[in-house]
Amino acid sequence: MTMPRALFQPTARQTNWLLVIAFAALGEALYLRYAAFENSTVSLACQAGLGTWLCATMRLTAKLFNYEVFGGVALLAALVNLLRPSVVIFAVALAAAALGVVLHNADLSALAAGVLILSFARPAPARE
Repeated sequence: MTMPRALFQPTARQTNWLLVIAFAALGEALYLRYAAFENSTVSLACQAGLGTWLCATMRLTAKLFNYEVFGGVALLAALVNLLRPSVVIFAVALAAAALGVVLHNADLSALAAGVLILSFARPAPARE
């Protein structure tokens, strides 16, 4: 009788780094949303051609939002992580999902978050 492999669980140190990545992505998304997109003064100045880093980031984020890049990347990374669990892929999916939920790509990002939760039920990759 063979022993079942251990489930995918990040170590305490990896979990701490995942928390840092998640909160950094969430903080950046909240900053962009409320300091740039929903602040009418800044938003209008950026649309008029202001050349600051915030306006450049806002324009890039708006382009990525139009193609649902945040949700798509989050879902793709979460599905890859579901098939082959890895802390690095998990971190990418977690950061993209955090950005997507706050920046109005919530449909695919929320699905990605659900898939990330399912990945904890998967066996960890075998160590060679």
